[in-house]
Amino acid sequence: MQNDIHPQYDEITVTCSCGNKFKTRSTLGKKELHAEICANCHPFYTGQQKLVDTAGRVEKFQNRYGKKKS
Repeated sequence: MQNDIHPQYDEITVTCSCGNKFKTRSTLGKKELHAEICANCHPFYTGQQKLVDTAGRVEKFQNRYGKKKS
């Protein structure tokens, strides 16, 4: 490897809008990073994900391709 061509890989602090803070490493060049969403508040990871049904599309799909009622 060549010397002095790689960016600095420093420890930074990531701050989420929910207030969660954690440390990671990055080549960003700053000491702090602000994120809007993280694993503590993301609906997929918290289990609070909601299915948005617009105009009954899920119901139409279930009626068309769902289990047949006997």
